[in-house]
Amino acid sequence: MTSIQTEDYSIHFKSNCYKELNAHLKNSDYSKIFILVDSNSHNYCLPMFLSNVETDVVIEIIEIEPGETNKTIDTCVGVWDALSELGGDRKSLMINLGGGVVTDIGGFIASTFKRGIPYINVPTTLLAMVDASIGGKTGVDLGHLKNQIGVINSGEMVLVDTEFLKTLPHNEIRSGLAEMLKHGLIKSKAYWNKFTNLSDFNNIDFDTLILESIIIKKDIVVSDPNENGIRKTLNYGHTLGHAIESYCLSNPEKNDLLHGEAIAIGMIMETYISTKESGFSMNDCDSIKETILNIFGKVSFLESDFAPIIELLKYDKKNEHGNINFVLLEEIGSPIVNRTVDNKHIIEAFHYYNS
Repeated sequence: MTSIQTEDYSIHFKSNCYKELNAHLKNSDYSKIFILVDSNSHNYCLPMFLSNVETDVVIEIIEIEPGETNKTIDTCVGVWDALSELGGDRKSLMINLGGGVVTDIGGFIASTFKRGIPYINVPTTLLAMVDASIGGKTGVDLGHLKNQIGVINSGEMVLVDTEFLKTLPHNEIRSGLAEMLKHGLIKSKAYWNKFTNLSDFNNIDFDTLILESIIIKKDIVVSDPNENGIRKTLNYGHTLGHAIESYCLSNPEKNDLLHGEAIAIGMIMETYISTKESGFSMNDCDSIKETILNIFGKVSFLESDFAPIIELLKYDKKNEHGNINFVLLEEIGSPIVNRTVDNKHIIEAFHYYNS
């Protein structure tokens, strides 16, 4: 897998990750290296990672609790305190080894500590490899509201070693697939079609599919780094998906959803809304629903859930001038942005998903 170079950072793959990392460490004058992990990546990924690192620079490990509920400013304060106590300075390097929570919060912590220190993302989950670690978005949640606080700031490099996927349970692999499906729906019908008959995760050529997905996201981000236009298309499925994820996290009567599980629901619903608002084919909508449900199964929503989820839409970070902005599809691979949606179509979308 050939490395990818952007103007701001590089993406390296498999064994070449460590060759490039070690060369970077040798050629840089870092005072100390901090590796941010959660308890999962500490146990399952850190030993392999450290066995491939060659440096005389002192390495310190900082561990946080896993899960979206810990992607908070309070967690940041704890890590900032640890960095200070362990002698972190502006010549320190932070390496974020973990899933999307670790890369999101680690990038934000690095971007704000001492007004910014360099960082490297080493994603260990499928979702983080194809989405969270790419493009420089960093941040934390505000209560149960997703990604309300953060900055866009790219790290030095992203190291994608698919060997880490062997440490993941089935539901984490499935969660990552949601972002890959999204990339197909917004950019490439040919890429989307590679998932339409997916039945056995064990037979997936993840290396090839991950590379294609990263290239799709990278190309979009490079053309619109500050999310003024086309980069907004990467939020397809996320307007309702984030609201559903937040609602389930904050409602004790609901099971928590992984990010990709919520986005999968959001994509089905926003595809249905596209049939009402932008002329998307109903036959294609039904096919997309079938494909996604074959992978993710169905979550049950009551009519009493609709209103509080819709209420959460007003906090979506894409909103402008008081308008709730959706990304919709005209056809597969042809998205449109900044579309306001009638509430009746959102409610219809819930019924469509439930049917």
